[in-house]
Amino acid sequence: MSKTNIASLSAQIVTEADAYRHLESLRWGTTPICAHCQGTDVYLIPPANRTSRRTAAGTMSERRVWKCRPCRKQFSVLTGTMMHATKIPVRTWCLVIFEMCASKNGVSAREVERKYGLTPRTAWHMTHRIRSAMAGPGPLATMRGTIVSDETHIGPTPKWMHRNHRPVGGDRGYTPTQKVPVLSLIDAETGEVRSRVVADVTGHTLRKVIAENVDMAGSVLWTDEGKWYKQIGQEFREHETVNHHEEEYVNERGATTNRAEGYFAQLKRSLDGTHHHVSREHLPRYLAEFDFRYSTCHMTDEARMRHLGRRMEGRLSLRRVMA
Repeated sequence: MSKTNIASLSAQIVTEADAYRHLESLRWGTTPICAHCQGTDVYLIPPANRTSRRTAAGTMSERRVWKCRPCRKQFSVLTGTMMHATKIPVRTWCLVIFEMCASKNGVSAREVERKYGLTPRTAWHMTHRIRSAMAGPGPLATMRGTIVSDETHIGPTPKWMHRNHRPVGGDRGYTPTQKVPVLSLIDAETGEVRSRVVADVTGHTLRKVIAENVDMAGSVLWTDEGKWYKQIGQEFREHETVNHHEEEYVNERGATTNRAEGYFAQLKRSLDGTHHHVSREHLPRYLAEFDFRYSTCHMTDEARMRHLGRRMEGRLSLRRVMA
């Protein structure tokens, strides 16, 4: 069985009706579910000419419409999802979703605009809606086990900035206020990663994020020797550190932060090379995108797309993105 790639997916999804069927397979599997009452006693309303139907505006559409017998409401696979009420062809959605799931370095809005003939704002909003779905529909389950914790800073280095944009004093080198601190927590056993933008790198701030995501009493913490982890580590079952100043990257008990360092390397190179600049207010969604791909790196591209298909509920409005 050949693996799915962008060429085979394009050949498989030729029409809008094909795209609807593909999304139905991703979201529902073999059993359609009512978007209003979550019932399964539903049936497909057949189009008048077997392929398309006439809309209220008089145009022909290949949209596949279902009806629920208990609540008597109509719906489609797009109802209540990030694609709800979209005017973008569903086939385009399928191809862009696959690209964002399969591209290790991500896909920029400008690239989507150029490839699929969209306007800049439409492409930008579209990619952010997909990133929002990658973040998940609600609170995630608490992590438990061996947790690698490390932080980094994302943003421009003042000494490499143009002098017209360089902050006062920035020509002397690193300026913390110019970079956005990010904390990443990686489950060393499952490979799941969760990254969060934090206000600063202090024990109080990091503990709050760690406590929200990790069962501290039942887990082991691996970190470097940052002073902000000393108090936090006492709340874990065990706390192992590595001393990078002494060029120690794996201690005698096997603890290491190399997984976090590798994740940060991929993240920073992708942000620099693909997106070039990411603002602080939108950075959490970009982090969710890279977290999603890293956490599912053991999956095939097709399996990763199916995994995303089960978490498409909810729509990120343009007003919220631009707020």
